[in-house]
Amino acid sequence: MTTVNALSEVAALMGDPARAAMLSLLMDGRAHTASDLALAAGVTAQTASGHLGRMTEANLLAARAQGRNRFYRLASGDVAHAIESLMALAGTRAPPASQSAAWRRDPDLRFCRTCYDHLAGQVGIAVTDSLTQHGHLEPKGSHDWKLTPSGELFCARVGVDLGSARQATTRHFARQCLDWSERRPHISGALGSAIADTFFKKGWAEKLRRGRTVRLTDSGRRALARDFGAAV
Repeated sequence: MTTVNALSEVAALMGDPARAAMLSLLMDGRAHTASDLALAAGVTAQTASGHLGRMTEANLLAARAQGRNRFYRLASGDVAHAIESLMALAGTRAPPASQSAAWRRDPDLRFCRTCYDHLAGQVGIAVTDSLTQHGHLEPKGSHDWKLTPSGELFCARVGVDLGSARQATTRHFARQCLDWSERRPHISGALGSAIADTFFKKGWAEKLRRGRTVRLTDSGRRALARDFGAAV
């Protein structure tokens, strides 16, 4: 059971502005160097090193050395889920200064982005709505989704790799992740990641070089209409 002290420690780690900026950058699902994260947070390399060490020790981040650099990424999908949920909560009560922040005003970011390793924004919600409306996905409790038999057939038809998703035993299979811009849950977990992989591998969507923004291609728009019965 989570203790009050453990909860307050994690909340304090995520609540510091510099660390929050680093975590926000890492929501693109990529691994970043300490220098990249220091730049995003607007702090010195020495200060960034201290922040990154604390977050790694608390299992918010995972680190690996490659050559002369040390790369950091979010430790798990659960960390990403918590960050996205906090972003959604912040949007309901943020002061005017925060409401004008670039990540809230960017229409491309709101349209389609990565939330760690799955799709979010209007496109992520459109996919989720399609699967639930066609009976392929059903709520399972208050935090998860259940893939129905028709959902199994649908995923097989569009090429979603369910086998690999089910082998990911260290994470939730299909999680409800509260979307900060749409204020409704999209699909995360291993299934959400597998669906996003399908979009990227088939050329339906493309990650931009930097940041979380995802570009939906013309073939992706056609696939949404043809396979998901959704228009965005």
